[in-house]
Amino acid sequence: MWEDPIVAEVHRIREQLAAQYNYDIDAFFADLMKRQEALGDRLVRVKVRAEPTTDAEAGPRSGAAGSVPSEATAAV
Repeated sequence: MWEDPIVAEVHRIREQLAAQYNYDIDAFFADLMKRQEALGDRLVRVKVRAEPTTDAEAGPRSGAAGSVPSEATAAV
């Protein structure tokens, strides 16, 4: 069976990280947060937009789950 080298590398690195933190996700996450804090202003802060409270305020969403293209609605 063919093995994707990129997927194999991701799996290898995941295993190394897990072993480094003794397979403790909480320890891994705590270290990650500590490293992130140490970067300070080097990180880009993403501004979270407020979600509309009603569908009418949101307007049409192209490609949203459950949406139907306009051609399909005209045939219905």
